Parts: sequence; C-alpha cells; structure tokens
Amino acid sequence: MKNKYQAHMKNSLSFQSQRNIKAHLLVLFFLFVYTSVSAQQATIAGKVMEAADKPMGYANVLLLKATDSSLVKGTLSDESGAFLFEGIAVGRYKVVASMVGFGKSKAMEANVTAESEALKLSPIMMSQAATALKEVVIEGQKPLIEQHLDKTVLNVENSIVSAGNTALEVLEKAPGVVIDQNDNISMRGRQGVIVMVDGKPVPMSGSELANMLRGMSASSVEKIELITNPSAKYDAAGNSGIIDIRLKRDKSLGTNGTFSASYGQGRFAKSNQGVQLNHRTRKFNLFGSYNYVLRKDFNDLDIYRRFLDENGTFIGAYDQQNRFDFVFNNHSGRVGADYFLSPKTVLGVVASGFVSDVDRGTNNRSSVISAGGQAESSFVTSADVEHGRRNQAYNFNLKHTIDSAGREITADVDYITYRNTDEQNFTTNYYNLSNEQIRDPYLLYGTLDGDLTIKSARADYRQPLAGIGGNFEAGLKSSLVTADNDLKFYDRSNGGNELDTDKSNHFLYDENINAAYVNANKKWKKTGLQLGLRVENTIAKGRQLTDGQEFDRNYTQVFPSAAVNYSLNKKHDLGMSVSRRINRPSYNQLNPFKNFLDPSTYAAGNPFLKPELSYSFELTHTFDQRFITKLSYSHTTDVMVNVLSPDPSAERLVVQTIRNLATLDYYGLTVTAPFSIGNWFNSMNNVTFYYGHYKGFVADTDLSNGMPTFNLNSNNTIKLPNDWSAELVGVYRSREIYGFLDVDPIWFVSAGVQKQFWAKKASVKINVSDVFFTNKAHGYTALARYEENFYQRRDTQVATLSFNYRFGQAQSGPSRRRTGSAEEETKRAN
Repeated sequence: MKNKYQAHMKNSLSFQSQRNIKAHLLVLFFLFVYTSVSAQQATIAGKVMEAADKPMGYANVLLLKATDSSLVKGTLSDESGAFLFEGIAVGRYKVVASMVGFGKSKAMEANVTAESEALKLSPIMMSQAATALKEVVIEGQKPLIEQHLDKTVLNVENSIVSAGNTALEVLEKAPGVVIDQNDNISMRGRQGVIVMVDGKPVPMSGSELANMLRGMSASSVEKIELITNPSAKYDAAGNSGIIDIRLKRDKSLGTNGTFSASYGQGRFAKSNQGVQLNHRTRKFNLFGSYNYVLRKDFNDLDIYRRFLDENGTFIGAYDQQNRFDFVFNNHSGRVGADYFLSPKTVLGVVASGFVSDVDRGTNNRSSVISAGGQAESSFVTSADVEHGRRNQAYNFNLKHTIDSAGREITADVDYITYRNTDEQNFTTNYYNLSNEQIRDPYLLYGTLDGDLTIKSARADYRQPLAGIGGNFEAGLKSSLVTADNDLKFYDRSNGGNELDTDKSNHFLYDENINAAYVNANKKWKKTGLQLGLRVENTIAKGRQLTDGQEFDRNYTQVFPSAAVNYSLNKKHDLGMSVSRRINRPSYNQLNPFKNFLDPSTYAAGNPFLKPELSYSFELTHTFDQRFITKLSYSHTTDVMVNVLSPDPSAERLVVQTIRNLATLDYYGLTVTAPFSIGNWFNSMNNVTFYYGHYKGFVADTDLSNGMPTFNLNSNNTIKLPNDWSAELVGVYRSREIYGFLDVDPIWFVSAGVQKQFWAKKASVKINVSDVFFTNKAHGYTALARYEENFYQRRDTQVATLSFNYRFGQAQSGPSRRRTGSAEEETKRAN
C-alpha cells in the first residue's frame, strides 16, 4: 500500500529542487531588505500632556484629513505621552486626542509637503471634564455590499433581512454563493471553498460545517469577505477562494458592548441571543462574547432511485420519503486580552469554544419497486441520532513594530481540540403490500467517538519599502494534526449487542504541513504590482486498525501568485491576477469508515482521495469606481466530487462518497452594478455567468458534463422617515451542473424593515425570509448503473423579530489583529 501511494507522488520536488527554492527565497528576502534600508517616509510626531509638566500616557490620538475629518490613522501615546504617525502621504491633516474623563483636545494642524518630511507638533494639552465627552464623530454607514478588486464584502451588521438569522442563512444570500441540498458550499459555481471565521478556517465540511454555521447567530457577525484569488500570504488551500466570516468586536476605549435577541417562527420556532463586551484601559484590552442559539428545523427529502444493469436495463427502484427533524442547541463563547507592553509591542491571548448538541429524528419510508415497475414491498426506518460537538481553542499572539520605518513582526501559536460524540439508534421494519410485517425488525446501534488536535505556529514579517513605494512580506508556518476516529456499530436485532465489523472502523491520521512564503508589492503613479511565492511540504500518514490498511504520503508543492492593476484614467481601472492553489481532502473524507443511513444507503470516506490542484486567472475592469466586471478561468485536476453510486458488493445498495474526476475547466463572467435614487434608495446587483466542464471516468461512467449557468443577486435598501428603513433581497439561480448532479432553477425573496431609537443605539427589526416559500431544490443524478431524482424542502420561510442595543462609550481606539496560525488545518477537521 505504501509503495502505491509513494509511486503516485511522482510530481514531488526533488531534494535539489527544494534547496534551489530555499535559496531563491533567501535571495528575494535579503534583496528587498537591502533595498529599503535607507528608505525614508513622512512622519508626524508629538506629545499629549495633562499639564505642562505631566505627560498623558495611552491617550487616544487620531490623524484626520483636514478637508472632511475622515480618519486616516489612530494610535495610543506611550508612557511619556509621545505618539508617532508613520508613512504619511503629502497632504493637509489635523491631529486630535481624547481620553475618558477629559475634554476633547484642540485640533493641531499638520501640513505634509514632502515624502521625507518629519513634522514635530507642539504639545497637545488635555483638560479634565466634569462629564465623559465624546470623541470626534465620523458619521457614515457602510453599504450592504462593497466590491473591491480582490474581494466582495457583505456588511452583515447593516443588513435588516439578516437579523435573527444564522450565519448559514446569511451566507446563502451572499453574491455568487450557493449551498446545495447536501450542504456543500460553492462560490461562483465552484466547490473547494475555504470557510474561515476571523481568519481561521472552520474545522468542518459538508453537513458538519453547515450545522456549525446554523448554530452561529448572524447578530455576532460584522461582515463576510468573499476572496476569489488570495495572495501567497494565505494558505494555498481553497481552489475557488476563501469565505472569511468576521465576527463583531468593539475597538472603543472604556467599556462597551452589544446585546441582541431574536425570535423567529417558521414551521418551527427559532431564537438567538448574544452579548459582546469590551473593556479597554491604558494597559489592557479585555473582550468577550457569548451566543446561544436554539432552533428547530426540518428537512423533507423525496428520492426516486432507479437501478440499471450493465446494459442499462431497468432492474428495480426505491421510492423514498425522508423526514428529518432537527433541534440545534448551541453555546459559543470567546474571551481574550491584549496587553500593551509598549506602544510598539502588544501581547495577546484568546480562548474560544463551542458546545453543540444536535438531536436528529429520522423517518424514512421506502417503497420497493420491481423490475416490472410495480410496488412489491416496503420498509420504514426510524432513527434517533444525537450529535455532540465540543471545541476548545487557545491562541497566543505577538505584534512588535521594530522601528519607525514601519517594519513589524507578528507571531501566533494555536492549540485546538475537537471532541465528537455521536449516538445512533436505527429501527427498520419490513412490510408487504398489505402492510403486514414480513420479517423481524432490524435494530442497529452505533457510536462515534472522535478526537482531533491541531497544533500550529506562524511567524510573519512585514516591511514597508518607502524608497520604491511598496511593501515586502515573508513568513513561516508549521502545523501538526492528529485525528482518532473510532466508529462502532452493534446489531441488536436478536436482543444482544453483536459488533458489526463490516460497518465498524477505527481510523488514525497524522499530518504535518510546513510552509514558507514571500510576497512583495509596489505602486507607481498608475500601476500596482504584487508578486508572491508559497512553498508547502505535506507529510501524511493514515492507518485503519480494523483491516491494517495504511498510507504514507510526502510531497512538496510550489504555489506562485501575481496581481497587477492599472489605472487607464479617472473612470477606468484594470486588474489581473493569476495563482496556483490546492484543495486537500478533509480528514473525515479520507476516513474509510461506513456511516449507516438506512438499509439502502451508507456514506463512506475514501483514503485514496488525491488533492485538487488548480491554476486560476482573473481579469477585472472597474468603471467609475462602482461598476465591476470580472472575467475568470481556472483549470483543476483531480476534481473531488460527491458521488452516489451502487455498491458492487450488494444489490440495490447505494454508497455516497467523494471521488476524483480528471478535470474541471471553469469560465466565468461576474458583473456588479450598483445604482441609487437620491439618498433614499440604494441597489447593489450582482450577476454571474459561468460554464464548468467536468471530465473523468468514475463508477463505470464516462463523464463529460457542463452547462452555461447564471446567478443573480439583488440587494436593495430604502431609507424612510423617522429613522425607519427597509431592505429587499432577491436571489435567482438558473439550472446548474456539479459533476454528476443536475439542479433545477431556484429563486427566493426576503424582506424586512427596521426602526432605530434611543439616539440610534437601539433598533428593532422585522423580516421575512423566503417570502413565497420557493427556496426548494429539485435535481437529478445519472451514472451508468444508477439514476436518482430528488425534491428537497427546508424550514426557509421564517418571520423574525429582533432587538439590538449598543451600550457604553464611543471613543475609537486602534484595531488589534486576533486571527491565529491554524488556518487551513481547521477547515479540514471533519
């Protein structure tokens, strides 16, 4: 088995190639460092004083544009009251300082006339106030959707129809994002998406990932970033890009917080509650959050399965009605602290975790159809399944600014554990056409105990190259992953507890990924250029204890990336990016255990899965800084697709697993067109046209499949009198192809209104999602010996009432990065 896997990795780099790569990385690193040693840039320095002889440490200092008072930079004064703004462009500015319990300072004017100028301001004098005063308020609300050259940003906290929803429901409304009937997430028609939360990939895939996002309240989400072509700084994982869910955090001085609560009613009730707190002093920043989600949902899935012989002749079918009821009970929390060792050095620690319990009730009714097309018998499977998920994550981070040139080092160490406990009880009864029992019931009991540990460390270096108008970045990362999954099924049909060795399995997996990258960019008057190179070495071992099968892999891959943008004139901008990326199988997808669903279906992992590799190209045109057009192409090999096919070892038994197809060629066109009427109506419209052509030979089927497709997303906001506002979202997806799967068109509409009060610190929102209850999936799958039609409905039509309240001071402080080093590993944990 080992030789088979090792023979497959012919494309691994030789030892000499690895030495050459390391040498090139070192040469690039020292070249950029040497180039910038003598670089200079404009600075603005000064002091904050409480009295003529008493400096004020850790005051909040803001650099604002003189023309419109918009924020440029923020910082804290050090213990001596000194502050410094670096890398300042030529222009006119003003500097203000604030501190809780003190009056707002008089604005100090600063006029930068040269790129190398160093301005020294007169001391900023502060005086105590009888009441806490507000800082300079910079009014303005972010639009619901923002388009950038490299990403799309969905500002969830500004969305009315997102109130009371879950993160998964919000994601489903995002431009270009599709969640299919199996809970697989795709972006712009391509699967292989990396889903992150605050820069850390989520440790799940498929239904596990979807259930986690169903347990995350939208009220805790600030924004969602859709990154289609990431740079070399990111892990190379994710062929179709990255979805980064950014949680809310308060950057203000003093004590601040947000409380939210909602109640929704569809067929079943749903409720979300959450609180975020932040307390910032001169030396410490303490923050924490807690969210609780209790939801009941349903999933009705009708399937008609047709079985064929090797000649394509019909030999029988199952007509099935599946009813799933879910109760989600999710607690999630996060607590952390930043210690400002000095104005240049910050130490941080973050602890987070979630406790999730999902109770699933299943009722499956299957009619057995003969080769003559007549019903001949039936079986009914009822199941009570309890899913328990426990996660703990600890992050230790450091950020240090080396010098006034802006060079900085950041470092992260992560330790993450996941504990899965599943308990499953299945009972199947068999009947004839007269509804008489024809055999003894089949009783099956199963347990799944799974443990996953991720240890990860990362260090990044950043250096501004003021002499050439650019930046240089480099970094190292290493991760260690261990997984232990023990699945046991017992046949209790005869009153005993007999171990079913065919369904049971114990699987161990170890993985070590080591990576290094360099990334550099430079800006000219009209042109910007970014070049990056990432190298990743993967060492993986898997062992199946039940039958002794094992695999051992060791391979190195190189991932280059490049991006260039050019401003043709004031109205037109062009951008182009290329990259190579990888999508590794999740740990659960590699696990060969069989997960029993009913007597006709089981799911199984595939230890022979190979990672996908993609080359991607994107050309972007921006008109008037608003209208964006993107042309995309990608070529992917060893495409991983979800396949339903007959088990060759048993009659009329279907296995669901992930397999590799040969290639996928993807062509896409995305157009973003915003428009507004006065200052009361804003509309953001996004349409994606794409064609994906799948080729390969899987399950005795020669596949060459594809279809032109388009998706439309329209988000509309209306400003009404007396602090009222409204929002209307419409989504349409035409017929789509995913490998063997053919899905019919889907459309749905969501709408809501909002009222703000208490000086806009509080709001009440009422919304209805899927107003016409049209978000239902119809689809078809066809292979050489198997065909399937399905029809799926979920609890998508929900009316929700939500309340949100912000409390505390509103003095802005500089932001603090709190992401981590365990990036791609956590995405693949299940």
